[in-house]
This record gives sequence, C-alpha cells and structure tokens, in this order.
Amino acid sequence: MALTLLRQASPLANSQHQREILESGDRWPGFADVLQKHGQPDLTAHAISVLQLNLGKLCNQTCHHCHVDAGPDRREIMTQQTAEQCLNVLCTYEIPTLDLTGGAPEMNPSFRWLVEQARSLGRHVIDRCNLTILEAPGFSDLPEFLAKNRVEVVASLPCYLESNTDRQRGDGVYQKSIAALKRLNSLGYGKEGTGLVLTLVFNPGGASLPPRQADLEADYRRELKARHGIEFSRLFVITNMPISRFLDDLLQTGRYDAYLQKLIDAFNPQTVSEVMCRNTLSVDWTGRLFDCDFNQMLDLGVHPTVPRHISDFDGPSLSKRPIVTGRHCFGCTAGAGSSCQGSTVS
Repeated sequence: MALTLLRQASPLANSQHQREILESGDRWPGFADVLQKHGQPDLTAHAISVLQLNLGKLCNQTCHHCHVDAGPDRREIMTQQTAEQCLNVLCTYEIPTLDLTGGAPEMNPSFRWLVEQARSLGRHVIDRCNLTILEAPGFSDLPEFLAKNRVEVVASLPCYLESNTDRQRGDGVYQKSIAALKRLNSLGYGKEGTGLVLTLVFNPGGASLPPRQADLEADYRRELKARHGIEFSRLFVITNMPISRFLDDLLQTGRYDAYLQKLIDAFNPQTVSEVMCRNTLSVDWTGRLFDCDFNQMLDLGVHPTVPRHISDFDGPSLSKRPIVTGRHCFGCTAGAGSSCQGSTVS
C-alpha cells in the first residue's frame, strides 16, 4: 500500500507549502481577478444547507488522488466532544443535511452515534464511503446500519473498469467495491422506490477534466448492469483538485503548469453561483470551520470576521460570510463545474 505524504516526510504534507506553490507565479491570474474580469462579485455564502464534517484522516486506503492525504497511518480523528458540539449546532439551527466524510468516516468511533442522533432530528445524512470499508473486518454490519437509518451512500468508484479503478485506488479495490455495491443493492440501495439513495462518484484518472456527467452516468449504468448486475441512483463527476497527493503527482510528472492553465482556460462564469461553498460549511476533525473541504486541506479557515470554531457557531453571520478563495478554486469553476454534488451546470 502506498504511503501518505506525511509518512513520506514530503514537503507537500505541509499545507502552507501547497499554498505557496498554488499562489506563486505572475503568469497566472488570481481567482478573484478572474471573477472581477467576468463581472462577478467576490464570493459570499447565502445559506448553510449542508454541514460537512471531516471525521478524521484515518482511512483503510491510500488513494493516488486523495486531497486529504488520508491513510491507515493517519491518527487525526474527531473526538466525541467535538462531535457533540457539531450535534448541538444541528439541534439549534435548521440545517437540512449532515455530510460525513474523511478519511473513511465510518472508522471514527462516533460515526454511528452521529448518524443516529442526526436522523432522530430529521436530518438527511450522507456517508461519503470508499466502499471497501464495508468489506473490512469489524465493519461488516455497516450496510445494514446505513439502510436501517436511511443514510444516503455517496460511494467512490472512479471507473467501471477494474484496471482503471485499481490504478487510482490500489490493487484489489475494484473487486471489493463491486462486492460492497452488490450488498448495498441487496438491501435496496439504488433500487427505484426504496428511498435508499446510492450515488456513485467519478473523478478522472489523470490531468483532464471530467466528461459530461449525464453521458458518463449512462455509460456507468450500462456497464455495471451488464458486467455485475449493479444498479445505482445517480452519478456525480468531480474534477481533481491540484492539492495534496494529486498536486504531488502533477509536480512529479511535470504536468502542474499545464493542468492549472487548463482549469483557468475552462473557467465558466455560470458555475460561480452554484459553487458548494455558498451553501456548505466544512468542519475539520478539531472543530475548526472552513468554506469547503478543499480549503480545509489547505488550512484556509473561514474569514476572520466570523466565528472560526464549531463551539462558537453563529448561524446568521456564517450563512452570509465572505468566502476565502485561491487558485485551487478554478477546479470548482472549470467546464461544467465541480462540487461534492457533482457538476454544477448542465
């Protein structure tokens, strides 16, 4: 299994070093400059409809593209105390969706407690699942738990072909993922009329923009049904962000300049109103607040004029906060746009 950047003692394990790379050089415009050029105002939030919790960087995989630099050797994990502070926010404010991510969020001891408590409040809960965790020792009852609590499963499957998936996510991941998907299908996930939503997620295997979401979804449906009898609810396509391990790959292969230029050239003004930071608030494993999961990994906290920790949460100010941006934001505004909910424009 591959090592995390932290385990390799790579300079890119330091978020400040990543930011310096992304923001250096006069040959590329800043994100705010491009917004201004297209007559767009600076980004601001307009609501908080999704509270996304990163429950930690511990994971049973070490994927090639991971922007979290998650892996089995990571020990950062959200405590029960911080989880309770997050739940207090849901008790106080009408935030419809709790989005649980990692790492492998299911490996956090508070995962099941959070799911049950949030569901008891009537919140929609999303589990961002790598699929293989459902086949791991000690987690074999997870599919039944998720189905019982009617949790939406958003599952990473970067290709319907085994070779492409294993190249990005590790040897043997594809077969374990297919086994997990079959178990989820057997419980009703992805089946019409059950209300159990199974969302698959695609991201490119290299330095390219994702294809049109609707077209690729049709390909996935045809191929997964024909090859494995698998059904699912929908497909999200997500652009690879030039941070963490994918940034490392771009630099190692000499493709960083070309990829950043590709994102900038593909800037689409229509995506700006739909970027996820406008309605999502991200919480890291320590309780600090961020505009999105990508800002979190670059250690770009929310604007200093608003509360910056979950224990100080203030809904009115945070729901109208200025958004902190950088050149990595071009990843969310290129082409059809990209977010944790897939493409943002058709």
